[in-house]
Amino acid sequence: MRAVLRSITQHHRQLDRQALVELTTALWDRPLFEWRMMAVLFLDAFEPLLRRSDITLLERLIRQSKTWAFVDELSIAVTGPLVERSAGLLDVLDRWSVDDDFWIRRAALLALLPQLRRGAGDFERFGRYADRMLDEREFFVRKAIGWVLRETGKKQPERVYAWLLPRCDRASGVTVREAVKYLSPRQRNALLSAYAAAARPRQASAHGPR
Repeated sequence: MRAVLRSITQHHRQLDRQALVELTTALWDRPLFEWRMMAVLFLDAFEPLLRRSDITLLERLIRQSKTWAFVDELSIAVTGPLVERSAGLLDVLDRWSVDDDFWIRRAALLALLPQLRRGAGDFERFGRYADRMLDEREFFVRKAIGWVLRETGKKQPERVYAWLLPRCDRASGVTVREAVKYLSPRQRNALLSAYAAAARPRQASAHGPR
């Protein structure tokens, strides 16, 4: 699929926004994985053509994805840069962060990842989203929180450490294990110890008398 994409981009460098939207829609509306993956790859390759109003299209695609294979690429590689160029779209992410669909909530987290990965971005906004979602049991939400913390920790380890330490009693194991990967040994050990200490009462309660 990527080879096909390279061939097309080499021979159709003048693709405009309208053609991109039409092509993406035509591919996506054929509900086969490969067709939809091509739609996602086209959006990734030509993302700079998108405008603020195209967030409506991206939301529809994310809602219909139902798999990380589409959601993650659409969130990080497409929605993230579009939001960065259009600050007003942060209101859309705020709405996504409390949506009933956990894939949309995951997208709200991951759309903030590109800037945070560079050591920039709005960590406070991510922190608000993640704090509301910490108690969720959905794996793909827990994993996304840990993923963003992990990547943020490469540039801002102290910030990640300070945010997560008082929340270890609420965070899931998958969130904590992801988050600590690039922290210092001191920070990693402190967070893992805090998580383990908080987990013991939960485990005792779960296996106690019925």
